[in-house]
Amino acid sequence: MSTQDQLQFPDGFLWGAATAAYQIEGAPDADGKGPSIWDTFSHTPGKVWHSETGDVACDSYHRYPEDIALLQRLGAGAYRFSLSWPRIQPDGRGAPNQKGLDHYRRLVDALLEKGITPVVTLYHWDLPQALQDKGGWASRDIAEIFADFAAIAGEALGDRVHRWITLNEPWVVECIGYRIGVHAPGVTDSAQATAATHHLLLAHGRATAALRAASPSPAQVGITLNLGVVRPATPEAADLAEEWDARQNGVFLGPLLRGEYPGRLSAEYSPAKVPGLVRDGDFGVIREPIDFLGVNFYAPNYVGPDGVDGVDGVMVQPDGMPVTAMGWLIDPSAIYELMVRLRDEAPGLPLYITENGSAWYDYVTQDGAVNDYERIDYLHGHLAALHQAIADGVDLRGYFAWSLMDNFEWAEGYSKRFGLAFVDFGTQRRILKRSGEFYASVARANALPPRELRGRRGTVRGVTLAAFNASPEDEAIAVMLGCCASRRFARAMAAGRPYPSLDAVQAAIETTFSSMTWDDVVEAMAAHPRIGARADGQSAAEQAGVGDASRAALAAGNAGYEQRFGHVFLICATGLSGEQMLAALRARLDNDEATERAVAARELRKITALRAEKALAG
Repeated sequence: MSTQDQLQFPDGFLWGAATAAYQIEGAPDADGKGPSIWDTFSHTPGKVWHSETGDVACDSYHRYPEDIALLQRLGAGAYRFSLSWPRIQPDGRGAPNQKGLDHYRRLVDALLEKGITPVVTLYHWDLPQALQDKGGWASRDIAEIFADFAAIAGEALGDRVHRWITLNEPWVVECIGYRIGVHAPGVTDSAQATAATHHLLLAHGRATAALRAASPSPAQVGITLNLGVVRPATPEAADLAEEWDARQNGVFLGPLLRGEYPGRLSAEYSPAKVPGLVRDGDFGVIREPIDFLGVNFYAPNYVGPDGVDGVDGVMVQPDGMPVTAMGWLIDPSAIYELMVRLRDEAPGLPLYITENGSAWYDYVTQDGAVNDYERIDYLHGHLAALHQAIADGVDLRGYFAWSLMDNFEWAEGYSKRFGLAFVDFGTQRRILKRSGEFYASVARANALPPRELRGRRGTVRGVTLAAFNASPEDEAIAVMLGCCASRRFARAMAAGRPYPSLDAVQAAIETTFSSMTWDDVVEAMAAHPRIGARADGQSAAEQAGVGDASRAALAAGNAGYEQRFGHVFLICATGLSGEQMLAALRARLDNDEATERAVAARELRKITALRAEKALAG
């Protein structure tokens, strides 16, 4: 590939991956560790999907050398991880637990030995339970307590760690943890949430100063915010979008950059309008200079005109926009929009993307691979947008993919996978996904290659039957039958054999679907479970619950329904939009000649399958 075809990132651009202590470490009471609010929350019935906990997670407390080996395979220059506060101070106060500190000393030393820069987050949501019992982040005292913890960490690790992040996503802490209670500590009290907002910022300022004072070597300190791109779904929702922007973005950027909370917010959201909460000198503490701003970004938010009742303010999902397994919208233009905004609002402040990634329904094929092409497509789109932002004057210094590996995804338990590496939680085996291989190629080249020709949302599996001189019609049906899951096709791709034109495939699909019913699609899926084979042996058709509910959703014209089958059938393999595919299928359902045509189509598929298998065997 010519280097002229690649998008080159600036020299010294930092490529890394990120994790968090509670999500990966396990060992909840090893070596004197105390309980955190997530230990308590996850063990409370009904709080986490399937009552799953982080008791084992990825067992990284014991297996961190395996994690570092993964980082090496990724070509990562840096690793962002967090310290477990109760592992270092079991009750959140007092003398440190040296065994806990020793663990992080070993981790840092092992990273440095492999040439990987440690980037340490002090707080990624695992508050010591003993501190929550005394009010947690709703108590003003916690700011000084957190500063003491920061000083302990700086003194112990500051000779080797030079880049620190005080807090991860304080909006999630105050809103999801204290306002609506979906995360630990599970509080649903607006007054406590508003107090937590101010105390988190106060704690950040005090910890920043404490780190610099305690570290044996100069410390670069920043904070990570999950900043949103909030868009009105209709012109009538413009004011609502501004309100939500103030609640998520302005309430943190305002104090950090300008020393003030947004004036439009009510006392329900603004600490400045709560009597006695903000004291003289507080903004001076909060505005302790930072060396960089970390940004976590996943998806834009759209709000509608009828009020807001969603966790992240997404009232509307525009028709035709793809979503991830989390139900989050995919639109790389949003991350560009956010970067340009920060360039203008915080000129001269270096930026890092400290989290960006996507969850998908990953599984291991019979060949032992994880073909997460959806994630590759997501990464490619967002990295291309960031490259454009840099070209337009954004001072972006690095990118950390979320996440290094699948882990405990908070209230979602283990049901959502974000990793560049697949984790079999039963055996703790780590498998680098296709996205990990892709990310490694980007990191090592410090450049983004051109996007490969793939279908909508990038989920076509391997190379196609064109490598074996089959017709587009054969290919269309072969994809339906799951032939592209074969290792032989992957080998053909590696040999550089060509894809057919997207137009040819699209025409073939349209032709094929003109003689197929939804029942035919279901039958093909069920008969060839390789296309959706799971580690537990269950086919994608079985996983998806194909049947009356599927047919009803199809008949209802749910434009987003195709996402559920995104790894299963032809919507993934062509340039057709979901709406076009659904329209074609609905037309066949309503056709009086469908039964007659289905018989002919079924025979055609059998013949085509035999031809495909013969080509594979050859």
